[in-house]
Amino acid sequence: MGGWAIAVHGGAGVDPKLPEERQEEARRVLRRCLGVGAAGLRAGLPAVDVVEMVVRELETDPVFNSGRGSALTQEGTVEMEASIMDGRGRRCGSVSGLTTVKNPVSLARLVMDRSPHSYLAFHGAEDFAREQGVEVVDNSYFITDENVRMLKLAKEANSIVYDYRVPVPSADTCSASAGLVGATTDGGLQMNGLPISIYAPETVGCVAVDSCGWCAAATSTGGLMNKMSGRIGDSPLIGSGTYACGACAVSCTGEGEAIIRSTLARDVAALMEYKGLGLQEAVDYALKERLDEGKAGLIAVSRNGEVAYGFNTVGMFRGCATEDGFMDVAIW
Repeated sequence: MGGWAIAVHGGAGVDPKLPEERQEEARRVLRRCLGVGAAGLRAGLPAVDVVEMVVRELETDPVFNSGRGSALTQEGTVEMEASIMDGRGRRCGSVSGLTTVKNPVSLARLVMDRSPHSYLAFHGAEDFAREQGVEVVDNSYFITDENVRMLKLAKEANSIVYDYRVPVPSADTCSASAGLVGATTDGGLQMNGLPISIYAPETVGCVAVDSCGWCAAATSTGGLMNKMSGRIGDSPLIGSGTYACGACAVSCTGEGEAIIRSTLARDVAALMEYKGLGLQEAVDYALKERLDEGKAGLIAVSRNGEVAYGFNTVGMFRGCATEDGFMDVAIW
């Protein structure tokens, strides 16, 4: 055993022109959440408890796109989704279409622990939340003034916004941005084969391995700015956006449709299990060979206490800490 380890992410596909104060704000949140997780692991908490605890922190802070501060649908509402997986027994829980649950990741945990199912969505998930007595709030709690402004800009540009935290003055400016993410054709950007203007890969996630060598992962998101109501991305899909087993734990972020097609998180574990690759080798191979033209990033830990990450976007908000005292937070 290599001791406990933890990694967090706040989304891949960072605008290279992101203002320095926004960068520092993101680093501050990642450092704080790493500290929370490291303290839990140091105290002997199981990995699954730690990843839930850290993602709850990320959902509560509006800096990233999950919980409060989530991206808005075309209707101006928030629809959130999350998943959690415990490598011990490969137990999992997922939720989608949440509009009032304050911490989606904790409802996903309850689906795993207190329901006969692995996935609940929309009205069924909301009903289950009330049965379980989880904290619920009005949908307006999740909506920030900044996101309302960005939705207005997205509608004016007839776009899905790439980085909704950085105002875009016009559709022409958006199209010229160096931060565009997604497959490109002569007709412009595409997602899942359909033309779009701007893409918003914003998600939060955490992976951890505890002192007993058990791995766990959790991922949470508000999805895309100006998305269609009812759209479900990779974050709640076990094997795509989230996966944990005896070998490793993985949380992904980026172009959800590409991550879904490639079952990216599970592929990392499969490369370790079936091909004998090391953790970083598996991460690099999956990103290079499985995404086609998709853009994504991921974080991972192994049962031996290794930490790995990778991304094929301009940047990815990320951080990690290990039992030997190492801690690092980075964007580019």
